Amino acid sequence: MNVSAQPTSGLAIPFDHHRLDRLMDEAGIDLVIATSKHNAQYLSGGHRANFFDYMDATGISRYLPVFIYPKGAPEKAAYIGHRLEGFQTKVAPLWVPETQTVTAGSADALQKAVDYIAKAGLKPKKIAVEFGFLPFDAANVLRAALPDAEWVDALYVMERQRAKKSAAELAKLKVASEAVLESMKAVIANHGPGATKSDIVEALRREETNRGLTFEYCLITCGTSFNRAPSDQVWGAGEIMSIDSGGNNHGYIGDICRMAIQGEPDAELEDLLAELETIQRAAMKAIKAGAPGHVIYDAGEPLRAQSKHHNHLDFLAHGMGMVSHEAPRLTNHGPVPYPADYADLPLEAGMVVSVETTLLHPSRGFIKLEDTVIVTDTGHEVYGEGARGWNRAGTAV
Repeated sequence: MNVSAQPTSGLAIPFDHHRLDRLMDEAGIDLVIATSKHNAQYLSGGHRANFFDYMDATGISRYLPVFIYPKGAPEKAAYIGHRLEGFQTKVAPLWVPETQTVTAGSADALQKAVDYIAKAGLKPKKIAVEFGFLPFDAANVLRAALPDAEWVDALYVMERQRAKKSAAELAKLKVASEAVLESMKAVIANHGPGATKSDIVEALRREETNRGLTFEYCLITCGTSFNRAPSDQVWGAGEIMSIDSGGNNHGYIGDICRMAIQGEPDAELEDLLAELETIQRAAMKAIKAGAPGHVIYDAGEPLRAQSKHHNHLDFLAHGMGMVSHEAPRLTNHGPVPYPADYADLPLEAGMVVSVETTLLHPSRGFIKLEDTVIVTDTGHEVYGEGARGWNRAGTAV
Protein backbone atom coordinates (compact mmCIF):
# COMPACT_ATOMS: atom_id res chain seq x y z
CA MET A 1 0.00 0.00 0.00
CA ASN A 2 1.49 3.30 -1.12
CA VAL A 3 0.34 5.90 1.39
CA SER A 4 2.33 9.02 2.20
CA ALA A 5 1.70 11.55 4.94
CA GLN A 6 3.10 15.07 4.93
CA PRO A 7 3.40 17.69 7.68
CA THR A 8 0.25 19.70 8.30
CA SER A 9 2.09 22.94 9.02
CA GLY A 10 3.48 25.23 6.37
CA LEU A 11 1.55 23.63 3.51
CA ALA A 12 2.45 25.06 0.12
CA ILE A 13 -1.12 25.15 -1.16
CA PRO A 14 -0.99 25.85 -4.92
CA PHE A 15 -4.34 27.65 -5.20
CA ASP A 16 -6.18 30.38 -3.31
CA HIS A 17 -7.77 28.15 -0.67
CA HIS A 18 -9.21 31.16 1.16
CA ARG A 19 -11.26 31.92 -1.95
CA LEU A 20 -12.41 28.31 -2.16
CA ASP A 21 -13.32 28.28 1.54
CA ARG A 22 -15.37 31.45 1.04
CA LEU A 23 -17.15 30.06 -2.01
CA MET A 24 -17.93 26.83 -0.19
CA ASP A 25 -19.21 28.74 2.82
CA GLU A 26 -21.50 30.87 0.63
CA ALA A 27 -22.95 27.68 -0.86
CA GLY A 28 -23.17 25.90 2.50
CA ILE A 29 -20.77 23.19 1.31
CA ASP A 30 -18.72 21.28 3.87
CA LEU A 31 -16.72 19.02 1.57
CA VAL A 32 -15.67 18.98 -2.08
CA ILE A 33 -14.94 15.63 -3.69
CA ALA A 34 -13.42 16.25 -7.13
CA THR A 35 -13.31 13.33 -9.56
CA SER A 36 -12.62 15.02 -12.90
CA LYS A 37 -9.10 15.04 -14.27
CA HIS A 38 -9.07 18.82 -14.61
CA ASN A 39 -10.28 19.63 -11.09
CA ALA A 40 -8.07 16.97 -9.52
CA GLN A 41 -5.17 18.47 -11.46
CA TYR A 42 -6.08 22.00 -10.35
CA LEU A 43 -6.47 21.14 -6.67
CA SER A 44 -3.36 18.98 -6.56
CA GLY A 45 -1.21 21.70 -8.08
CA GLY A 46 -0.68 20.17 -11.51
CA HIS A 47 -0.66 16.42 -10.96
CA ARG A 48 -2.16 14.32 -13.75
CA ALA A 49 -1.80 10.56 -14.18
CA ASN A 50 0.40 10.05 -17.23
CA PHE A 51 -0.78 6.46 -17.76
CA PHE A 52 -4.40 7.65 -18.05
CA ASP A 53 -3.86 10.89 -19.94
CA TYR A 54 -5.85 9.69 -22.98
CA MET A 55 -7.85 6.63 -21.89
CA ASP A 56 -9.69 6.02 -18.61
CA ALA A 57 -10.83 2.44 -19.23
CA THR A 58 -8.78 -0.26 -17.56
CA GLY A 59 -9.72 -3.91 -17.01
CA ILE A 60 -13.31 -4.15 -15.82
CA SER A 61 -13.50 -0.58 -14.49
CA ARG A 62 -12.04 2.84 -15.15
CA TYR A 63 -9.49 5.25 -13.73
CA LEU A 64 -10.93 7.77 -11.30
CA PRO A 65 -8.86 10.39 -9.45
CA VAL A 66 -10.36 11.59 -6.17
CA PHE A 67 -9.40 14.83 -4.47
CA ILE A 68 -10.94 15.52 -1.06
CA TYR A 69 -11.06 19.10 0.21
CA PRO A 70 -12.81 19.97 3.51
CA LYS A 71 -13.90 23.58 3.94
CA GLY A 72 -11.43 25.52 6.07
CA ALA A 73 -9.24 22.48 6.70
CA PRO A 74 -6.60 22.10 3.97
CA GLU A 75 -4.54 20.15 6.48
CA LYS A 76 -7.11 17.37 6.07
CA ALA A 77 -7.12 17.39 2.27
CA ALA A 78 -6.24 14.14 0.51
CA TYR A 79 -5.62 12.70 -2.91
CA ILE A 80 -6.65 9.16 -3.82
CA GLY A 81 -5.08 7.86 -7.02
CA HIS A 82 -4.32 4.72 -9.02
CA ARG A 83 -1.44 2.49 -7.99
CA LEU A 84 0.57 3.52 -11.08
CA GLU A 85 0.50 7.13 -9.92
CA GLY A 86 2.78 6.16 -7.06
CA PHE A 87 5.76 6.43 -9.38
CA GLN A 88 4.87 10.04 -10.17
CA THR A 89 4.08 11.13 -6.62
CA LYS A 90 7.32 9.60 -5.42
CA VAL A 91 9.39 11.89 -7.63
CA ALA A 92 6.97 14.84 -7.41
CA PRO A 93 5.13 14.70 -4.05
CA LEU A 94 1.79 16.47 -3.80
CA TRP A 95 1.14 19.24 -1.32
CA VAL A 96 -1.68 17.38 0.43
CA PRO A 97 -1.09 15.91 3.89
CA GLU A 98 -2.16 12.48 2.64
CA THR A 99 -1.66 10.89 -0.75
CA GLN A 100 -2.88 7.36 -1.44
CA THR A 101 -1.95 5.70 -4.73
CA VAL A 102 -3.62 2.38 -4.10
CA THR A 103 -6.71 2.10 -6.30
CA ALA A 104 -7.57 -0.04 -9.32
CA GLY A 105 -11.05 1.17 -10.33
CA SER A 106 -13.82 3.68 -9.76
CA ALA A 107 -15.74 2.02 -6.91
CA ASP A 108 -12.45 1.11 -5.26
CA ALA A 109 -11.33 4.76 -5.45
CA LEU A 110 -14.47 6.04 -3.71
CA GLN A 111 -14.24 3.33 -1.07
CA LYS A 112 -10.72 4.49 -0.23
CA ALA A 113 -12.06 8.05 -0.17
CA VAL A 114 -14.88 7.33 2.28
CA ASP A 115 -12.46 5.34 4.44
CA TYR A 116 -10.23 8.40 4.58
CA ILE A 117 -13.16 10.72 5.34
CA ALA A 118 -14.03 8.55 8.33
CA LYS A 119 -10.40 8.31 9.48
CA ALA A 120 -10.00 12.11 9.25
CA GLY A 121 -13.09 12.61 11.44
CA LEU A 122 -14.96 14.52 8.76
CA LYS A 123 -18.75 14.57 9.12
CA PRO A 124 -20.01 16.60 6.18
CA LYS A 125 -23.67 17.54 5.98
CA LYS A 126 -23.45 18.96 2.46
CA ILE A 127 -21.09 17.43 -0.10
CA ALA A 128 -20.22 18.84 -3.50
CA VAL A 129 -19.44 16.11 -6.02
CA GLU A 130 -18.99 16.35 -9.77
CA PHE A 131 -22.25 14.94 -11.11
CA GLY A 132 -20.94 14.75 -14.66
CA PHE A 133 -17.72 13.02 -13.62
CA LEU A 134 -18.87 10.53 -10.98
CA PRO A 135 -19.56 7.00 -12.27
CA PHE A 136 -22.68 5.23 -11.03
CA ASP A 137 -20.78 2.54 -9.14
CA ALA A 138 -18.63 5.12 -7.36
CA ALA A 139 -21.68 7.25 -6.51
CA ASN A 140 -23.33 4.22 -4.93
CA VAL A 141 -20.32 3.73 -2.66
CA LEU A 142 -20.43 7.35 -1.53
CA ARG A 143 -24.19 7.38 -1.02
CA ALA A 144 -24.07 4.19 1.06
CA ALA A 145 -21.29 5.53 3.28
CA LEU A 146 -22.89 8.95 3.85
CA PRO A 147 -26.65 8.38 3.49
CA ASP A 148 -27.70 11.45 5.44
CA ALA A 149 -25.55 13.97 3.59
CA GLU A 150 -26.98 16.37 1.02
CA TRP A 151 -25.38 16.26 -2.42
CA VAL A 152 -24.86 19.22 -4.74
CA ASP A 153 -22.97 19.57 -7.99
CA ALA A 154 -19.39 20.75 -7.45
CA LEU A 155 -19.24 22.20 -10.96
CA TYR A 156 -20.41 25.65 -9.92
CA VAL A 157 -18.18 26.19 -6.89
CA MET A 158 -15.15 24.80 -8.74
CA GLU A 159 -15.68 26.86 -11.87
CA ARG A 160 -15.99 30.00 -9.75
CA GLN A 161 -12.80 29.03 -7.99
CA ARG A 162 -10.93 28.46 -11.26
CA ALA A 163 -12.36 31.53 -13.01
CA LYS A 164 -9.77 33.88 -11.51
CA LYS A 165 -6.41 32.61 -12.71
CA SER A 166 -3.17 33.01 -10.81
CA ALA A 167 -0.03 34.44 -12.40
CA ALA A 168 1.31 30.91 -12.84
CA GLU A 169 -1.87 29.79 -14.60
CA LEU A 170 -1.83 32.81 -16.89
CA ALA A 171 1.79 32.10 -17.79
CA LYS A 172 0.79 28.62 -18.95
CA LEU A 173 -2.09 30.04 -20.98
CA LYS A 174 0.21 32.57 -22.63
CA VAL A 175 2.70 29.90 -23.63
CA ALA A 176 -0.12 27.75 -25.00
CA SER A 177 -1.67 30.58 -27.03
CA GLU A 178 1.60 31.76 -28.49
CA ALA A 179 2.70 28.22 -29.35
CA VAL A 180 -0.60 27.54 -31.15
CA LEU A 181 -0.18 30.75 -33.15
CA GLU A 182 3.40 29.96 -34.13
CA SER A 183 2.34 26.43 -35.08
CA MET A 184 -0.39 27.78 -37.34
CA LYS A 185 1.99 30.21 -39.03
CA ALA A 186 4.52 27.45 -39.68
CA VAL A 187 1.94 25.05 -41.10
CA ILE A 188 0.41 27.67 -43.40
CA ALA A 189 3.81 28.76 -44.68
CA ASN A 190 4.84 25.19 -45.45
CA HIS A 191 1.79 24.01 -47.39
CA GLY A 192 1.02 25.03 -50.93
CA PRO A 193 -1.89 24.06 -53.18
CA GLY A 194 -2.70 20.35 -53.11
CA ALA A 195 -2.45 19.78 -49.35
CA THR A 196 -5.52 18.18 -47.80
CA LYS A 197 -7.30 19.26 -44.65
CA SER A 198 -6.02 16.09 -42.97
CA ASP A 199 -2.46 17.00 -44.03
CA ILE A 200 -2.84 20.41 -42.40
CA VAL A 201 -4.24 19.01 -39.15
CA GLU A 202 -1.51 16.38 -38.87
CA ALA A 203 1.17 18.98 -39.53
CA LEU A 204 -0.39 21.24 -36.90
CA ARG A 205 -0.42 18.39 -34.39
CA ARG A 206 3.31 17.87 -34.95
CA GLU A 207 4.08 21.59 -34.71
CA GLU A 208 2.15 22.01 -31.45
CA THR A 209 3.71 18.87 -29.99
CA ASN A 210 7.20 20.04 -30.95
CA ARG A 211 6.51 23.26 -29.07
CA GLY A 212 5.68 21.36 -25.89
CA LEU A 213 1.90 21.32 -26.15
CA THR A 214 -0.56 18.46 -26.08
CA PHE A 215 -2.58 18.77 -29.28
CA GLU A 216 -6.29 18.80 -28.42
CA TYR A 217 -8.27 19.65 -31.54
CA CYS A 218 -8.38 21.44 -34.85
CA LEU A 219 -11.61 22.60 -36.47
CA ILE A 220 -10.75 23.31 -40.09
CA THR A 221 -12.60 24.52 -43.19
CA CYS A 222 -11.47 24.86 -46.78
CA GLY A 223 -12.78 26.70 -49.81
CA THR A 224 -16.49 27.49 -49.64
CA SER A 225 -17.37 24.50 -47.45
CA PHE A 226 -18.56 24.96 -43.86
CA ASN A 227 -17.53 21.42 -42.85
CA ARG A 228 -14.96 21.69 -40.03
CA ALA A 229 -13.74 18.08 -39.88
CA PRO A 230 -10.34 16.91 -41.17
CA SER A 231 -10.79 15.15 -44.51
CA ASP A 232 -9.22 14.43 -47.88
CA GLN A 233 -10.59 17.69 -49.26
CA VAL A 234 -7.79 19.40 -51.17
CA TRP A 235 -6.81 22.99 -50.48
CA GLY A 236 -6.72 24.42 -53.97
CA ALA A 237 -5.24 27.54 -55.51
CA GLY A 238 -7.13 30.71 -54.54
CA GLU A 239 -9.09 28.99 -51.75
CA ILE A 240 -9.40 30.19 -48.17
CA MET A 241 -8.96 28.12 -45.02
CA SER A 242 -9.91 28.65 -41.36
CA ILE A 243 -7.79 26.93 -38.71
CA ASP A 244 -9.25 26.85 -35.18
CA SER A 245 -7.08 24.90 -32.76
CA GLY A 246 -6.59 24.29 -29.08
CA GLY A 247 -3.23 23.26 -27.65
CA ASN A 248 -2.87 22.22 -24.01
CA ASN A 249 0.04 23.40 -21.87
CA HIS A 250 0.05 21.46 -18.58
CA GLY A 251 -3.73 21.62 -18.34
CA TYR A 252 -4.35 25.06 -19.82
CA ILE A 253 -5.77 25.52 -23.32
CA GLY A 254 -4.62 28.07 -25.85
CA ASP A 255 -7.52 28.45 -28.31
CA ILE A 256 -7.35 30.74 -31.32
CA CYS A 257 -8.57 30.86 -34.93
CA ARG A 258 -6.77 32.39 -37.89
CA MET A 259 -7.38 32.58 -41.64
CA ALA A 260 -5.18 31.53 -44.57
CA ILE A 261 -5.36 31.63 -48.34
CA GLN A 262 -3.65 29.99 -51.30
CA GLY A 263 -2.66 33.05 -53.28
CA GLU A 264 -3.81 36.61 -52.70
CA PRO A 265 -7.13 37.80 -51.19
CA ASP A 266 -9.33 40.02 -53.30
CA ALA A 267 -10.88 43.24 -52.04
CA GLU A 268 -14.06 41.52 -50.83
CA LEU A 269 -12.14 39.01 -48.72
CA GLU A 270 -10.02 41.80 -47.26
CA ASP A 271 -13.17 43.73 -46.33
CA LEU A 272 -14.90 40.70 -44.81
CA LEU A 273 -12.00 39.83 -42.54
CA ALA A 274 -11.52 43.48 -41.62
CA GLU A 275 -15.13 43.63 -40.48
CA LEU A 276 -14.59 40.65 -38.20
CA GLU A 277 -11.47 42.31 -36.84
CA THR A 278 -13.45 45.47 -36.08
CA ILE A 279 -16.02 43.49 -34.08
CA GLN A 280 -13.28 41.60 -32.23
CA ARG A 281 -11.43 44.77 -31.27
CA ALA A 282 -14.58 46.55 -30.13
CA ALA A 283 -15.60 43.67 -27.90
CA MET A 284 -12.12 43.28 -26.45
CA LYS A 285 -11.81 47.01 -25.78
CA ALA A 286 -14.75 46.81 -23.37
CA ILE A 287 -13.02 44.20 -21.20
CA LYS A 288 -11.63 45.36 -17.86
CA ALA A 289 -11.83 44.34 -14.23
CA GLY A 290 -14.96 45.61 -12.49
CA ALA A 291 -17.06 45.92 -15.63
CA PRO A 292 -20.10 43.62 -15.79
CA GLY A 293 -19.61 40.64 -18.07
CA HIS A 294 -22.32 41.77 -20.48
CA VAL A 295 -20.20 44.74 -21.65
CA ILE A 296 -18.46 42.37 -24.06
CA TYR A 297 -21.75 41.63 -25.79
CA ASP A 298 -22.87 45.25 -25.47
CA ALA A 299 -19.85 46.20 -27.57
CA GLY A 300 -19.76 43.33 -30.06
CA GLU A 301 -23.39 42.44 -30.68
CA PRO A 302 -24.56 45.81 -32.10
CA LEU A 303 -21.79 45.71 -34.71
CA ARG A 304 -22.84 42.21 -35.66
CA ALA A 305 -26.49 43.24 -35.91
CA GLN A 306 -25.67 46.30 -38.04
CA SER A 307 -23.61 44.33 -40.55
CA LYS A 308 -25.14 43.65 -43.97
CA HIS A 309 -24.02 40.06 -43.32
CA HIS A 310 -25.81 39.84 -39.96
CA ASN A 311 -27.91 36.85 -41.04
CA HIS A 312 -24.69 34.86 -41.51
CA LEU A 313 -22.61 36.38 -38.71
CA ASP A 314 -22.17 35.01 -35.17
CA PHE A 315 -20.53 36.64 -32.16
CA LEU A 316 -19.57 34.67 -29.04
CA ALA A 317 -17.60 35.24 -25.85
CA HIS A 318 -16.98 32.45 -23.35
CA GLY A 319 -14.63 31.55 -20.52
CA MET A 320 -11.46 29.59 -21.22
CA GLY A 321 -8.82 27.90 -19.10
CA MET A 322 -8.61 24.23 -18.19
CA VAL A 323 -11.97 23.67 -19.88
CA SER A 324 -13.47 25.11 -23.06
CA HIS A 325 -16.55 27.20 -22.19
CA GLU A 326 -15.82 27.47 -18.49
CA ALA A 327 -16.61 30.50 -16.32
CA PRO A 328 -17.26 33.31 -16.92
CA ARG A 329 -20.37 32.16 -18.80
CA LEU A 330 -21.77 35.27 -20.45
CA THR A 331 -24.61 34.15 -22.73
CA ASN A 332 -27.41 31.61 -22.90
CA HIS A 333 -27.66 31.86 -26.69
CA GLY A 334 -24.36 30.25 -27.69
CA PRO A 335 -23.66 26.87 -29.33
CA VAL A 336 -22.97 25.26 -25.94
CA PRO A 337 -26.12 25.40 -23.76
CA TYR A 338 -25.69 26.97 -20.32
CA PRO A 339 -27.12 29.89 -18.33
CA ALA A 340 -25.53 33.34 -18.50
CA ASP A 341 -24.69 33.34 -14.80
CA TYR A 342 -21.82 35.82 -15.13
CA ALA A 343 -23.38 38.36 -17.49
CA ASP A 344 -24.28 40.74 -14.67
CA LEU A 345 -21.34 39.94 -12.39
CA PRO A 346 -18.17 42.05 -12.48
CA LEU A 347 -15.25 40.74 -14.46
CA GLU A 348 -12.22 40.01 -12.28
CA ALA A 349 -8.56 40.49 -13.10
CA GLY A 350 -7.23 37.07 -14.05
CA MET A 351 -10.37 35.89 -15.79
CA VAL A 352 -9.88 34.57 -19.33
CA VAL A 353 -12.39 35.12 -22.12
CA SER A 354 -12.35 33.64 -25.61
CA VAL A 355 -13.81 36.18 -28.04
CA GLU A 356 -14.83 34.91 -31.47
CA THR A 357 -16.61 36.28 -34.52
CA THR A 358 -17.67 33.92 -37.29
CA LEU A 359 -19.02 34.60 -40.77
CA LEU A 360 -20.62 31.78 -42.77
CA HIS A 361 -20.58 33.61 -46.08
CA PRO A 362 -22.87 31.99 -48.66
CA SER A 363 -20.36 32.29 -51.50
CA ARG A 364 -16.94 32.95 -49.93
CA GLY A 365 -16.92 30.34 -47.19
CA PHE A 366 -16.19 30.13 -43.47
CA ILE A 367 -14.32 33.15 -42.07
CA LYS A 368 -13.49 33.44 -38.39
CA LEU A 369 -11.25 35.13 -35.83
CA GLU A 370 -10.92 33.91 -32.25
CA ASP A 371 -8.75 35.36 -29.51
CA THR A 372 -7.80 34.47 -25.95
CA VAL A 373 -8.21 37.61 -23.85
CA ILE A 374 -7.07 38.18 -20.27
CA VAL A 375 -8.92 40.56 -17.96
CA THR A 376 -6.53 42.99 -16.27
CA ASP A 377 -6.98 45.77 -13.73
CA THR A 378 -6.55 48.39 -16.44
CA GLY A 379 -8.17 46.62 -19.39
CA HIS A 380 -7.20 43.50 -21.24
CA GLU A 381 -4.30 41.60 -22.81
CA VAL A 382 -4.50 39.34 -25.85
CA TYR A 383 -2.49 36.12 -25.75
CA GLY A 384 -1.37 34.91 -29.17
CA GLU A 385 -1.61 38.32 -30.81
CA GLY A 386 -0.68 38.48 -34.50
CA ALA A 387 -1.36 36.84 -37.89
CA ARG A 388 -4.82 38.36 -37.85
CA GLY A 389 -5.06 39.09 -41.57
CA TRP A 390 -4.95 36.75 -44.56
CA ASN A 391 -1.95 34.50 -44.04
CA ARG A 392 -0.46 33.49 -47.39
CA ALA A 393 0.09 29.77 -47.76
CA GLY A 394 3.20 28.16 -49.17
CA THR A 395 5.56 31.07 -48.61
CA ALA A 396 8.21 28.74 -47.21
CA VAL A 397 7.74 26.01 -49.83
